[in-house]
Amino acid sequence: MPNPKRRHSSTRRDKRRAHDFITAPQMTTCSHCGATILTHRICPECGYYRGKQAIEVSGAEIK
Repeated sequence: MPNPKRRHSSTRRDKRRAHDFITAPQMTTCSHCGATILTHRICPECGYYRGKQAIEVSGAEIK
């Protein structure tokens, strides 16, 4: 197996690892009911997206 002749600098190592972190998903509040939802998704609580009724949610699911 080949081995490196010279050691890699910490800068080169860190540039390689720059994208290896985990971020939490972006959350926002629904403008209609105030529930916390993922961005660019229809609100599962009320069925609204960007101020308009997108889907009809049955009464049993609404808290």
